[in-house]
Amino acid sequence: MAGKGNGRARQGSGGGIAPSSTPSRGPAGKRGPQAQGIPPAVANRMARRVGLATGIPTVLGMATFIVSYVVVSRGLLDIPPVATLLTSGAFFLLGLVGLSYGVLSASWEDQPGTLLGFEQVGVNIGRLRGSLKRPPAAS
Repeated sequence: MAGKGNGRARQGSGGGIAPSSTPSRGPAGKRGPQAQGIPPAVANRMARRVGLATGIPTVLGMATFIVSYVVVSRGLLDIPPVATLLTSGAFFLLGLVGLSYGVLSASWEDQPGTLLGFEQVGVNIGRLRGSLKRPPAAS
């Protein structure tokens, strides 16, 4: 049955990966503050910043092995393996820090903010702390 499919595809779905169901709604069918997500513009800003702040150090961490191999195999320098390991580890750690920085430096305002977003880090850490404070439970 080539070309028939499995019967699950919907007509006009566009072939995307977006969910076909409607977003969940709170009581009385209204979106509450719990149902809100990250606005698409903010999510795109975060993704760009995370991609750059994590991708560049990660590529450099992998390139450390290649450059070290080429330098040692051609006899240009005698690099101890521990130096290669520490250098690449430092780049991977920097990529891990870049992951947090990419998320915390994105502006939640309509305007995208500055290029590096240093001014947003403090604001977003304050928002994060505020979201962790829970009101006392009603008994």
